[in-house]
Amino acid sequence: MTVSSDSDDTGANDALTAAGQARQPVGIAVFLATLTAFCEAAAESLGGVADEAALEQARIEFLGARSGRLKAVQKNLSGLAATDRPAGGRHFNEAKAAVTALFSAAQERLAGSGGEQATDAIDVTLPGDPVRLGHIHPITQTIRRVQEIMARLGFESVDGPEVEDQWHNFEALAIPSEHPARDPLDNFYLAVARGAEPLLLRSQTSTVQIRVMENRQPPLRIVSLGRVYRPDTADATHYPMFHQVEGLLIEQGTTMAHLKSVLRQLASSFLGGDVHVRFRPSFFPFTEPSVEFDMEWGGRWIEMGGAGMVDPAVLTAVGYDPEKVSGFAFGLGVERIAARRYGVADIRDFYRNDVRFLRQF
Repeated sequence: MTVSSDSDDTGANDALTAAGQARQPVGIAVFLATLTAFCEAAAESLGGVADEAALEQARIEFLGARSGRLKAVQKNLSGLAATDRPAGGRHFNEAKAAVTALFSAAQERLAGSGGEQATDAIDVTLPGDPVRLGHIHPITQTIRRVQEIMARLGFESVDGPEVEDQWHNFEALAIPSEHPARDPLDNFYLAVARGAEPLLLRSQTSTVQIRVMENRQPPLRIVSLGRVYRPDTADATHYPMFHQVEGLLIEQGTTMAHLKSVLRQLASSFLGGDVHVRFRPSFFPFTEPSVEFDMEWGGRWIEMGGAGMVDPAVLTAVGYDPEKVSGFAFGLGVERIAARRYGVADIRDFYRNDVRFLRQF
């Protein structure tokens, strides 16, 4: 920007300096000449900046709030005669706007040239760096695989709370108060308010089966999968938190033969090949008769879980008539079958969060 004046501007800067030192009024002609010189110097400096550092230096020199040249010019406004100040203020604002616009234009120019330089520095024909993606945890993979297999056999997947009351975790499952399974050393009991019903972290997913039977009538085919908690010492085959899968079928005419067929179908589909199942007599409070079942796979017999016919006392507790319906139930650890399927020797590896281990699956 150039501010014009009818007066001769020769020696304007020297006269302005002398007037300021003597604190004498500054003539409008000298003030306008100073503005013109300021604008020309700013235009030359901002037009030639080549980088951000030079631009910042020019900003401080011309527009700095404390010692910039614009600030020095502004101080001279007070030295104008009262009649000249309106015109001087108008010209000052025009000069300030013009230099600010020059600064903005220089910013945009550097930003544009920087983008071009960055683009030129990248070879867009090169392949990009691959993004490392995660995948589903092997325990979750196992749960989903079991759900898929059981769904093909007509079983619905259900879930329930992990914090349970004693009715669903013990009493409805025919586990009396004196039974050792209710010992505080064998469960994670929770602190509750005085007089409140005791609560605990569920020790088996059979609690889900009780909740479903309380709200539905037979026929019933469900499979519950989820976390359970027992204060076991962590070792290669035990962990204080683990996952269970439990199946329940309640229909008229159900027998142990149906139970064995379902277990064999589950084992063959999950492990692959023709897996044989055998029963060994056992005892569980909520099944009668009760068995431990083993699976033969890879030339070895492996203990997998417990099963049996649902005890009539359990059917009665949920409002079913044991004279009209019968059923079977089975349960096994998800970690155990996952370890067998993937060849893992220590189930603690599933929870160490070692990416080198987990990425294998």
